[in-house]
Amino acid sequence: MTKEESELVKKAQKGDNGAFGEIYDRHLPAIYRFILLKVGTRVDAEDICHQVFLSAWQNIGNYREKGFPFSSWLYKIARNAVVDHWRTNKVNVNIELVSENLLSDLPDIGEKIDKKLELKLIWGALRLLDEDHQNLLIMKFVDELSNKEIAGILGKSEGAVRVIQHRALKQIKKILEQ
Repeated sequence: MTKEESELVKKAQKGDNGAFGEIYDRHLPAIYRFILLKVGTRVDAEDICHQVFLSAWQNIGNYREKGFPFSSWLYKIARNAVVDHWRTNKVNVNIELVSENLLSDLPDIGEKIDKKLELKLIWGALRLLDEDHQNLLIMKFVDELSNKEIAGILGKSEGAVRVIQHRALKQIKKILEQ
């Protein structure tokens, strides 16, 4: 965690709503993207994201920096909120929505179509993995988190994260080759 972010967290813990607003602005895009990829609809992702940041705001006093970035704590809250959502709702991921969000910056239509087909294949394979493998690959390759950050979120060692990542990628490769 950067010194600036650490200061923001300390201010937010003392009740500074402006500091929490800055934290929100910094982390909202990544947390929202993580949730959207897990639940598949914008409405559900927005609702869950709202719950995540409300929970973070209400519980920021309990946050303790343990060598992991603040985002690790937010991802844990998000992951738990997604699990709660799955318990109460049947989830269908809308690949069209996900693809449009991830491909919106590509200029060439032909390239977009190719990428969309690749994404459908990859997303289909990803959905066949267990939850830990899905979460890890999304955090690593979509949200671009480090192994240390992922370890903090999943409550595992960095070595375990590397092993899970290797196994997940091997599993995806096997699925895609079929």
